[in-house]
Amino acid sequence: MPFLTPLEAEAFSLSLRVGAWSAVTSLPPAVAIAWLLARGRFRGRTLLSVIIHLPLVLPPVVTGYALLLLFGRHGPIGAWLESWFGLVFAFRWTGAALAAAVMGFPLVVRALQLSIEAVEPGLEQAAATLGARPIAVFFTVTLPLIAPGLLAGLLLGFAKSLGEFGATITFVSNIPGETRTLPIAIYTLLQVPGTDAAVLRLSLLSVAVSVVAVFGSELVARRLRRRAAGA
Repeated sequence: MPFLTPLEAEAFSLSLRVGAWSAVTSLPPAVAIAWLLARGRFRGRTLLSVIIHLPLVLPPVVTGYALLLLFGRHGPIGAWLESWFGLVFAFRWTGAALAAAVMGFPLVVRALQLSIEAVEPGLEQAAATLGARPIAVFFTVTLPLIAPGLLAGLLLGFAKSLGEFGATITFVSNIPGETRTLPIAIYTLLQVPGTDAAVLRLSLLSVAVSVVAVFGSELVARRLRRRAAGA
């Protein structure tokens, strides 16, 4: 982007990559959790809901520290992933994506849960009585009906990742070109005198991308709802 310096463009590009990966990879587990919360009747359902929504109320630094303990190179999950799959999260852009996914996960789950709860069970039961298996019912009936919520959750998770700061900097630090996303770049520039113009540019860019993501989710979700209503 011509109006950004190379370091600013690097932070912007990294934020888009982190946001895309965090949103896409968190979607499958979010669908599963949302389905359990919307349709499940089991012991511990309330506890599961509390755990899923904890990142919304916990200080982001606490979430980042928990990720460092669990997914750091010496953490129980991080050490196992590195040993078996060569996957490293701590102080890598993959860790920034993980932190963003965890912080945005409650928003994705909530959007999907509301969509699943709004689906008329009679439609699914009708498909089942016609011989469709549960997995076929989900993909042919349920999934098209919850598509607006799915898309809204996906884009909300992406937009949330663009503003994630506390958990990210705690978990993966502030490494140029590796973990310095837009919010961290803005924070870094704020510590340097005479960088007001750069801070303003990156702040406006963050706002613009977030507005486009949220507006896009509303627009496409509205079209999908109209299409479903007319079907």
